[in-house]
Order: sequence, then structure tokens, then C-alpha cells
Amino acid sequence: MDQKRWATISDGPLMTAAIVFLAAYSWQVLGRPHPDVDDWLEIVEWITWAAFLIDYVMRLKLADPRAQWFWRHLLDLAAVALPILRPLRLLRLIALLSVFQRAAGNGLRGRVVTYAIGSTVVLVYIAALSVLEAERADPGATIRSFGDAVWWASATITTVGYGDLTPHTTTGRMIAVALMIGGIALLGTITATIASWLVQQVADKDEASQIASRAQVAELADRIQELTDLLAVDGRGAGLAPSGTGPPPG
Repeated sequence: MDQKRWATISDGPLMTAAIVFLAAYSWQVLGRPHPDVDDWLEIVEWITWAAFLIDYVMRLKLADPRAQWFWRHLLDLAAVALPILRPLRLLRLIALLSVFQRAAGNGLRGRVVTYAIGSTVVLVYIAALSVLEAERADPGATIRSFGDAVWWASATITTVGYGDLTPHTTTGRMIAVALMIGGIALLGTITATIASWLVQQVADKDEASQIASRAQVAELADRIQELTDLLAVDGRGAGLAPSGTGPPPG
């Protein structure tokens, strides 16, 4: 089995695990369930983490060359190693974004845009959840509701930063930095994709114009050849005429 075959098998279960984790975490933050229910939700989150850990180990095992793959996927390693610490458990959702990317592929611009838009929505949502969890217990916090958190995350990911809502805790500020970096990367992807599409449109029109010009040149060459052939026939006809014939004497 190679990595491509493993991805075909694992992408569906990983997507399901990521969605289950997101639902459980959303329930914890927004629903504030009873401690017994919260414990069960923690178990669900650890099970989903185990699924991402298995995926990482399998992809590392199937990689060739393995060392090169390891150094190029340090972010994937962080996504499965750091969430052991509760404040960093949302790093598990990096794996969700990577599954989106693997499912969307990089061959078509439309798929890249779909991935970028989907990733943006997911980033805003999980950043809002995480900053709300980190901030609402702080006495000086300005982010105290999910609506405030969504507004803050939307302003931050677009690098607007109105400043009316700001995180005060260290965890909240770390989330803000990660969100700004993610926003710049995603906006850059969308901008590059649009620019590539515009360049392709111009290139297609230029190619169509060149094809039309070549067709006109070929048509003109055919006309010239027809005239040349006609003149040659007329010239041979004049050469075959009797020598005595000619203009009448004056």
C-alpha cells in the first residue's frame, strides 16, 4: 500500500472524526453541559485525536523517502502531538484542513477556491469557539458571547482589526496570531487564484486572435496562389497563339 491508496481509504473516516470533534467541542463551549456529559465529550475528543495520530503514523510509514516527508510535514506532527495539552487541542483541526486540501486537490482552480473558502469558514468558527472559551472567564475580557467572538474572528482573519474587541489572555492572543497568519495565507491563495484565472483568460483571447490571424494569412495565401495559377495559364495561352496573328498594320 502507498500513501495515495491510504489517503483514499482514510480521508472519509478522518473527515467524519474531525466533524465529530468539532461538534463535541462546540457543545462544550456553547452548551456548557453537565460535568458528567463534559467528561464523555472529552472521551470523544480523545478518540478523534487517536484517529489523526493513526493517520499520521501510517503516512509516515508509507512515505518514501521517509525522512524528507517527516521534515516537510512538521505541522502535521504538531497537530497530533501538541493537542495532548488541553489549551492546544484545537490544533487537531489542522488535520481537518489538511483533509479538505487532500479531498479538494490542487489541479483545478475551482477546487483551490473551494478549499480556501471552506478553510476560511472553518478557521473563523473554531477561532471564535476557542477565543470565547479562553476569554469569557477573564474579568477584563471584552469577548463574552459567541456573537462577539465571531465578529472578532471575522475582523481578525481579514486583517482589518477594528480594535473594539481584543483578547486579553495569553491563549487568546496566541489564537489571534494564528488566525492572522491563516487569514493572510488564505487571502493570498484566493488572490493568486484569481490572478491566475485572469492571466489564463487573456492568454486564451490572445491565442484565439493568433488562430484567427493565421487563418486569414492562410486564406490570403490561397487567393494569391489561385491568382498565380490563373496568370500562369493565361501566359501559356498567349505563348501558344500563332505567330502571324497580331495587331493589324497601321
